[in-house]
Amino acid sequence: MRADRLVSLVLLLRQRGRMTAEALARELEVSTRTVLRDMEALSTAGVPVYAERGRHGGFALLPDFRTALTGLTHDEALALLVAGSRRGAQLFGLGSALASAVLKVVDALPDGVRQTAAGAAQRLLVDPETDLLARPVAPEEVPDAVATQVRRAVFGGHRLRIRYAAVNQPPKWRTVDPIGLVTVKDQGYLLARRGSEDRTYRLSRVLAAEQLDEPARRPDSVDLDRAWREREVRFRTGGDTTEVLVRVDPARREGLAATALTVTDEGTDAGGRLRMTLVFQDVRHAKWAVWEHAPGVEVLAPEWLRAALGERAREVAGLYDGTSPEH
Repeated sequence: MRADRLVSLVLLLRQRGRMTAEALARELEVSTRTVLRDMEALSTAGVPVYAERGRHGGFALLPDFRTALTGLTHDEALALLVAGSRRGAQLFGLGSALASAVLKVVDALPDGVRQTAAGAAQRLLVDPETDLLARPVAPEEVPDAVATQVRRAVFGGHRLRIRYAAVNQPPKWRTVDPIGLVTVKDQGYLLARRGSEDRTYRLSRVLAAEQLDEPARRPDSVDLDRAWREREVRFRTGGDTTEVLVRVDPARREGLAATALTVTDEGTDAGGRLRMTLVFQDVRHAKWAVWEHAPGVEVLAPEWLRAALGERAREVAGLYDGTSPEH
């Protein structure tokens, strides 16, 4: 919308000072001609914008042209700036809106608060794209068109038609009653009802979405935190899960527990080692988690898992002691 672009122009000039038409065009993703027309519109509307020609010229505002936002403390302003760096809004199609909102708030802050909060925010990094082992932790991508339709249906209380690609299944269209949106570790989820059953859809697997005119069949209010916890419990305890009894070195306890869906029982044996019963998502998950923490973890049951890990250990040992058939 042009009105939003005009506001963004003013805020960019307020915060960055003199900028060329080309730089403004790149920032706003429009043509230079559009920027020139917008500048003329701002001047006509009484905004004190002026142009300076020459090698170091550009557009600028008269000093002290801004509104004032009072009542925010340094920490409150800093919290807003940090919130602007969070990636959850990207999953719901609100990334550009959040960036624009933070820009407006920063511009309206009193001078002292704005300068100190902005300086402090430069010393905080929230959710970098890799961890210390250089493993990528980039968020999932959700097309803006999909996120917009899903978000509008959730907020507007309308039914939603989605084309969803479940794991190992061809995409299918389905009509759902949206309840709310959840983001967890840069993964977005739609909580909904389909018929009489609760459903959870991963946003990155929604290939297309269409908000319907029909009202959603849902309660007027919802405890989203409780709804998410209920779904979490059903996921952890249902389906094709695998239960494993292990003896664990206490130093490995936290790492192993973090990889499991849940810990259902825990105690200490006579030798001071822990005995834990853990639930994993499936057989492959159980094998990977226990192997990852060997030799600090010993499987006691089921026997087939002991045998599978023992065979893998022999194969790995053969690679290094020369007994492998490949040597």
